Amino acid sequence: MKPLKILYVEDNYQVRETIRELIENSDREIHACATAEEAWPAFNTHEYHLVVTDISLPGLSGTELAKRMVAAKPEQWIILCSGYALPKDLTKLGTNVRSLLKPFDVEDLEALMDEVALRF
Repeated sequence: MKPLKILYVEDNYQVRETIRELIENSDREIHACATAEEAWPAFNTHEYHLVVTDISLPGLSGTELAKRMVAAKPEQWIILCSGYALPKDLTKLGTNVRSLLKPFDVEDLEALMDEVALRF
């Protein structure tokens, strides 16, 4: 079985590194980025099964990043993370877009990653 390739976007260094360490294992490859501007070229040059992004990023927001990604690749799986209320109808962004409210339990993220992994 191939590893699940995940692009993880979080501007807070401590959060980014902690979550990356918690979710990385032999079944997952994590590419972590600090900004949407850093993530966009990575998305365009590598194949990712899943993108996990914070919504509140400096510069381009995670929501705008997700919109660009879905426009480029409509079947892309994306998990939007936010400490603020999220739009109720995320399906407008894409049928494979999910959300997590911060602070979230790693088990909740694990469950969503498992859902995506079953599709590959």
